Amino acid sequence: MKTASLIARLLLGLIFLTFGLNGFLHFIPLPPPTGVAAQFFGALFSSPYWMTIFALQALGGILLLLNRYVSLALVFLAGIIFNILVFHIFMAPAGLPLAFFVIALWIVVALRNKQHLAPIFVARSE
Repeated sequence: MKTASLIARLLLGLIFLTFGLNGFLHFIPLPPPTGVAAQFFGALFSSPYWMTIFALQALGGILLLLNRYVSLALVFLAGIIFNILVFHIFMAPAGLPLAFFVIALWIVVALRNKQHLAPIFVARSE
């Protein structure tokens, strides 16, 4: 499990660092979206909100690759991964396999760090 977690953490970090930086530098050409996905991206990129999304992706990827603040990286990447999943379910189903792969990687890393994530699921704080 230790080796699988290491590989999953590094892959997850590389994926989010690559796509986070791609949001700013555009070194991976992506096909233009169509239909509702195009409308969604049009609204997203008409404001500076997209910079926050890509910055958090890149930061999360860096933290995972450096093995620093992994639990923090997992927490804010969870929100991004959830939005990626919902986007692909409702607007671009062709990307679902990659979304499920990222979710599987996240779960493997989260299971390795469950002792640090457990306090998040406490019903009441003292």
